[in-house]
Amino acid sequence: MTPPVSLLKPQAKSFVVYNGLPMSKLCHPEDTLVVNFDHFQILRAIGKGSFGKVCIVQKRDTEKMYAMKYMNKQQCVERDEVRNVFRELEILQEIEHAFLVNLWYSFQDEEDMFMVVDLLLGGDLRYHLQQNVQFTEETVKLYICEMASALDYLRSQHIIHRDVKPDNILLDEQGHAHLTDFNIATIIRDGERATALAGTKPYMAPEIFHSFLNGGTGYSFEVDWWSLGVMAYELLRGWRPYDIHSNSPVESLVQLFSTVSVQYVTGWSKDTVALLRKLLTVNPEHRFSSLASIQTSSYLSNVDWDEICEKKVEAGFVPNKGRLHCDPTFELEEMILESRPLHKKKKRLAKNKSRDNSKDSSQSENDYLQDCLEAIQQDFVIFNREKLKRSQDQMNESISPPETTDEAETETESENSNLNMCSSVCSSTGSS
Repeated sequence: MTPPVSLLKPQAKSFVVYNGLPMSKLCHPEDTLVVNFDHFQILRAIGKGSFGKVCIVQKRDTEKMYAMKYMNKQQCVERDEVRNVFRELEILQEIEHAFLVNLWYSFQDEEDMFMVVDLLLGGDLRYHLQQNVQFTEETVKLYICEMASALDYLRSQHIIHRDVKPDNILLDEQGHAHLTDFNIATIIRDGERATALAGTKPYMAPEIFHSFLNGGTGYSFEVDWWSLGVMAYELLRGWRPYDIHSNSPVESLVQLFSTVSVQYVTGWSKDTVALLRKLLTVNPEHRFSSLASIQTSSYLSNVDWDEICEKKVEAGFVPNKGRLHCDPTFELEEMILESRPLHKKKKRLAKNKSRDNSKDSSQSENDYLQDCLEAIQQDFVIFNREKLKRSQDQMNESISPPETTDEAETETESENSNLNMCSSVCSSTGSS
């Protein structure tokens, strides 16, 4: 049986753009082959999903610490998740922002696909909610600002995240928020609309359910801002504005949004409630769904957006630096229960290669699975942001800046002073 290779490949463009330049101009393809599993020391497991796991690693040459997500290829094929993994890689390779968890390397071996990303040691907001942390209005205001900056940037890149929730907001050691997990994100171009029923039900916007149930024009970037409103409400109150669960029927949810009103706490400031109302507006046309719109809120009138983007605003909640903010059972499961532990990978792969060489390749037990795995091996896109940055720096050094008059410099400075640093072009070199 011929494998559905078209499902394995992402809807990729002809080239990847990095900071406005094609990747092909920045880095020779062979350069990205350098980094592999052997270049990292595995320190400990910190998380897992349905088919992927996350551990802390240290790059041996630079001694920099990262988080490494690894996904078993066979499980991805069996669960029809390969397309999602490829799309996530396609997206992460093209974006970089101060309030995202940015990709640094991607590579593969016979068993797994790997993504090496920023390491955020402050834990996710779901963990802190479960630890009964009481988030103040000022703390939540900072999260709203940082996520608004990230979502506005994603919109400029034509990306809908579709899974904004406390579980996917990681804190760094200073308490700043970073959006992660682009597994169900999608790319839409001008005029396009998304239609799939995708997301986590308690955080999904009404128009997603309505589109799925009744058809119509679909939905767009506004859905992420609804999710931001749900998350902000939950952080402030300890539970979500609507009683929605993963098993709630779509039909009942469409009815729910048209009949149930959100209840706001009388102790919250009027400005806080006003902003939450604009994020939790059922009609997406009237919802705050851009940085420009949210900046009109009186709740954010005193915000210095340049300082927000530079992470100069002190966070109201700073995670304890003396502990790791994750479930400790992840490490025990990896060491004791995992049938294919990461720290024994080299010996296992060597044994498998010896076994494969000794048997007749025509006697494969599952030709279809093998064909799919070979398609992944061929189509997987490797990535190395470190080399891209180095190549870009070398290109910039080789290009002499044009001479400018004092008048032109003054005009340029004036124009730059009017730029909002948290607009769609706001980016950084990674997490602090």
